[in-house]
Amino acid sequence: RKAGNELHLFTQLSFDSSCAGVLTTVVYIGRHLKHVQYLALRLHRTDRLRRHRRHRHRCTMSAVASACGLAPPALHRSTRAANHISSRRAASGAGGRATAGGAQGPLRAVQVDTSAAAEAVTSQDPLMLRTIRGEDVERPPIWMMRQAGRYMKIYQDLCKKHPTFRERSETVELAVEISLQPWRAFKPDGVIMFSDILTPLPALGIDFDVIKGKGPLISNPVRCMADVKALRTLDDPDASLPFIRETLSALRSEVDGQSTLLGFIGTPWTLAAYSMEGKSDRHLLHTKQIMHQDPATLHAYLAHLSDALAVYVCHQIDCGAQVIQLFDSWAHHLSPQQFAEFSLPYSERVIATVKAKYPDTPLIFHANGGVGKLAMIKTSAADVIGLDWNTSMAEAREIFGPDRILQGNMDPMYLFASEERIRHEVANNVADAGSG
Repeated sequence: RKAGNELHLFTQLSFDSSCAGVLTTVVYIGRHLKHVQYLALRLHRTDRLRRHRRHRHRCTMSAVASACGLAPPALHRSTRAANHISSRRAASGAGGRATAGGAQGPLRAVQVDTSAAAEAVTSQDPLMLRTIRGEDVERPPIWMMRQAGRYMKIYQDLCKKHPTFRERSETVELAVEISLQPWRAFKPDGVIMFSDILTPLPALGIDFDVIKGKGPLISNPVRCMADVKALRTLDDPDASLPFIRETLSALRSEVDGQSTLLGFIGTPWTLAAYSMEGKSDRHLLHTKQIMHQDPATLHAYLAHLSDALAVYVCHQIDCGAQVIQLFDSWAHHLSPQQFAEFSLPYSERVIATVKAKYPDTPLIFHANGGVGKLAMIKTSAADVIGLDWNTSMAEAREIFGPDRILQGNMDPMYLFASEERIRHEVANNVADAGSG
């Protein structure tokens, strides 16, 4: 929605695996502010921003957790006018000033727009896609990375009937139901397929299971060149992963354009580390030994995974996914030099292959532990760069420049704080993202 000199924002809230129960807090706050339908963050355009209007497709996604319910994640252009965020409290008459340390200071709050005009749409595409393209939109969209799962009682009840993860993720009816549970409950603007980053490995000949309390276990880890050469290629995903097409197609039909459908993969490095270790391990002893003693094997395996994952991403898009996120979940195990050699080039290989076939499908690259590696990540061809909460948004904006799309990155644990503190941190995050 065009709104004079206002620029609506798109933020995304991301949870990590330690945040079970956080969403319950969000829902409680959302119900407390039951008269507020949506939150929007307002940022005024500056002359500098207007000079960048010709680059409408290059916006800034500042992903923050907001205070009330599923507060909208924000996609916005960078501008030095962040301190001019107009503020109006969502709760009735709630105003005030606070700082992180409790000192008094200006509280940059959120703008609430619940008018009927705010719901008017100008495109047949769902809100998230229009926002990523940089269009003027009626309100900010939201989705969460850890959207379906343990924090919902309805999911917990389903797990009692279907206790194994692979049954839940590879049975079409169950995967569709789990994917839709949070969408039905909260109506986020993104619906992400319920699956796992390890899902394509069995198609290559690497079997895995997910054990409650232990995580993924791989019975035949890849640790030498002979193991790499014995791997299969991913030639026909419909044959080796038949549930993917049915799941995504069913989700696309169920969502019916009301939200954006997201697919995802783990990056080659992250999958290599999992399958060389044979489990989740905080030291990566086996993988690091191979990296330093037999790097040719690791490179060969990463190349094999890159080609397979490119096929898998294209398959997800062909099946109906509208956005794909690449999770480099184990990037934090790598030094900047190791990241430059063993991770980023292979993720870029996937991105290049996918873009050659589907140039208009947005790709998000999210490196967990990307701090210290931002200058290298800046070279990525991904449409959106995801930042974890350990990264300074202000420093990232300085590195990436005013027009790069950024996604991130408020610590979700702030949702256990007071509403006032949550609002303050949201405003700080957005202000940092806007100071290009």
